[in-house]
Amino acid sequence: MRGMHFALGYLAGRLFYRVVDFMRHWYVKSAKIYWNSVINQLAEIDYTLAWRVTLRHLFLPLYGDYSTIGYVLGFLFRVGRLTLSSVLYLALFALAAALYVGWLLAPPFILLRIVLG
Repeated sequence: MRGMHFALGYLAGRLFYRVVDFMRHWYVKSAKIYWNSVINQLAEIDYTLAWRVTLRHLFLPLYGDYSTIGYVLGFLFRVGRLTLSSVLYLALFALAAALYVGWLLAPPFILLRIVLG
């Protein structure tokens, strides 16, 4: 009988360890991996959209045209480009956040569906 208590205690301890290990893996480690991937993707997109470069050259004339029209058109073009790029970045970040919230809610949802049938 004593060996049975030891076995039940061991199994309960291992169950607790596995549940905690799963939680650490699913919620902590996956957050680091996911958000690093999101940041890397946004950096690759920035290579195409050049948000930082556009901001840095905001008040410079477009294509080296140093006339008044060049300054005005350069500023307007760059403000438009910054606005569109910002909206795109915000939409992509919102999509990434929504996907991650779905990822976080998947285990409780599945467990609830199993328990409630």
